[in-house]
Order: sequence, then structure tokens, then C-alpha cells
Amino acid sequence: MASKGTVKAAANFKASADAEVLHKAMKGIGTDEDAILQLVCARSNAQRQEIKATYKTLFGKDLINDLKSELGGKFETLIVALMTPPTAYDVVSLRNAIKGAGTDEKVLVEILASRTPQQVKDIIAAYRKEYDADLEEDICGDTSGHFKRLLVILLQANRQTGVQEGDIENDAQVLFKAGEQKFGTDEQTFVTLLGNRSAQHLRKVFDAYMKLSGYEIEESIKRETSGSLKDLLLAVVKCARSVPAYFAETLYNAMKGAGTDDDTLIRVMVTRGEVDMLDIRAEFRKLFARSLFSMIKGDTGGDYRKALLLLCGGDDA
Repeated sequence: MASKGTVKAAANFKASADAEVLHKAMKGIGTDEDAILQLVCARSNAQRQEIKATYKTLFGKDLINDLKSELGGKFETLIVALMTPPTAYDVVSLRNAIKGAGTDEKVLVEILASRTPQQVKDIIAAYRKEYDADLEEDICGDTSGHFKRLLVILLQANRQTGVQEGDIENDAQVLFKAGEQKFGTDEQTFVTLLGNRSAQHLRKVFDAYMKLSGYEIEESIKRETSGSLKDLLLAVVKCARSVPAYFAETLYNAMKGAGTDDDTLIRVMVTRGEVDMLDIRAEFRKLFARSLFSMIKGDTGGDYRKALLLLCGGDDA
């Protein structure tokens, strides 16, 4: 299958040559940020891991530590993120979201709603190895109610596959009865159903729900629920409809209005670069009548902007 990513493995790749370039860029007085970002953004994550290993072999120093001591601010955060293996990056993002001051629900929602079941299993295993802790226990200790329950369901990574034709109509009915048709919402029903059915199945249920109720399921969720649970239910629904569209909207929300949510911008640009950035760009254009490139360009500056635009990979004017 052709990659829908913008970040590709470099042809004629030589880890030792790349390690030399980075070493030179950081040697002596001043740092050649441009050389660093041009190289790092033009390599796949697997290649960056080889560069990291070779750098230590050649120079007896840790590349990440050197980058941290030479770079600063959002640009440093972005380059270090790019140098981190994908699963390890998700793990550290979740750990910071749970263990920081207050819980960053946004990160829990984004990662657990959008990753595949296999990715979730890999994250749980890597989290245990890295912190000698149980991700589910840590999340449970920090969340509550139906929000917690849906996160736990997503952590089981047991989502059904395929479409259960016989259940579509019934599932739509059950959701309708749990929400629009009663006083007070039966959140558990939403949580169980949306957490366990496959994306293909849910898309058919959403169509049936629309026919039945006259509402898109998103409208009902917005009306019937609130807070973190609402955010998580909406993320799960949007990812069932289209993961790239979900990330296009996430990026738009990170940049619209005054100020930029740089943490989210970095996280999405780093984690989707080799996965589906081309699809995200197409969805972004469709949804917001402007290119992702133009929005990043208008919202960021300096080397940080240069690197983000390289990851974006082109303008869909």
C-alpha cells in the first residue's frame, strides 16, 4: 500500500554521514539549526534511530542530550519529538498527561481515540517496560465516571472487526433510546457501543441513527453530554468516520483564534507525518477552505515554522 505520509525514508541513506552533519552543526560556537531541521525532517523515524545509535558510536555522546543543550523552545520540543520512536513518543505523551500537574485529558482523548488496537497494545507494553507501571491503573487513578470507563474500554483494544449487518438497526435504536428519547442520558450505552463496535459498523449505525432521529450522532452527543466525556465520545465518533478528518479538525482547533496550542500542533505533525498527512491535508482543505500549510505558516515562526512546513510537505492552495 502506498504511504499517505509526507515524511519518507531517504534513499542512499548513510547513518554515519548524517551523524557527521549533525555533529558539525552543533560543534563550536553557534548552532546550524537549518542543517539540523533539513536533515531530521527528510529522514524516516527508523532512519533517525540509526543516526542516534551511530552518533553515540562515533562521538561517544548522546544525540538527544546534545540537541537539547544546543536548541531551545518549541523548536527543540519538535526536533526531540521527531527523534523519538513512535510508540515511545505516545508513551511519554501519555505519562506527561497523567503525571503532570492536573490531568491533560486532551492528550488521553487524542491518543486513545485515534490509535489502532495493535498500537494501543504496543503502548501499554512499552509503558509498563518504561515506568514499571500499569497504564490502565494510572489512567483510572486520574479520571472518573463514564469518561474513565470509555478510556478503559479503549485500553482493552478489543474492538470488533467487520460489520454486523443484523445489529445496525438495533444499535441505532439503542443509542436513540439512550439519548434523545429519554430524560437524562444513559451514558453507559453510548460508552459500551461506541467503544466496542468497528469503525465500518459504526459508520452504518450513524447513518441509521440520522434516519431515525433526524440528528447526526455528534449533535446528540453535544446536547446530551458534557466535559471530558463529550470530548472523548466526539473523538471516537469522528475517528470512526475518518481519522484524517479528525486530525485535520484537531490541527485547525490548535491554531484557530488567538494563540496556538503548540503541544497539540507538534504532537499531530510528528505522529502523522509518516502515516496519513496527505489525507489530513486533503481533509483540511475540504473542511476549512484553506490549506494546512498556509495556516501553519501564518501561525508559527522561525526554525519551528520551517520544520513544521517541511513535515506538512506542501501547500494545497
